[in-house]
Amino acid sequence: MHRHGYKGRKFGRERDQRNALIKGLADSLVKYEKIETTLPKAKEVVPYIEKLITKAKKGDLHNRRQVIAGLQTLESAHKLVDELAPKMKGRVSGHVRVTRTSLRRGDNAQLATVSFVDDLKEAPVAKANAAPKAEAPAKKPAATAKKETK
Repeated sequence: MHRHGYKGRKFGRERDQRNALIKGLADSLVKYEKIETTLPKAKEVVPYIEKLITKAKKGDLHNRRQVIAGLQTLESAHKLVDELAPKMKGRVSGHVRVTRTSLRRGDNAQLATVSFVDDLKEAPVAKANAAPKAEAPAKKPAATAKKETK
């Protein structure tokens, strides 16, 4: 028997339990902006949250309702659409990173951290202000040249 056409991991759970697990992991990732879980669960939640982020970046009513349906709590859905998604407008894909951390003591399972690639603490407006600051040093040598002539 071959594995063609089978996608996703089962995690030893039934379909509704598996969907609730992925939804809960995505909800926690939006709420805390960083979670630690086992590596297979981390790899499974990445495409799920990427699709939600893409919908949240569009931000219209239909996509907002799909994001609400994809996360467990209404607060985290609104946080994703209103706060996090506008900060990720500059990136087309690859919003989430998976980093292997350690082995769990009890069962030696590989743990991984799932976090956002962009620093979400800074406002997107700060990035726009960073460009004029780069121009400012170019003007300073001209100002120093004027001082030297006096």
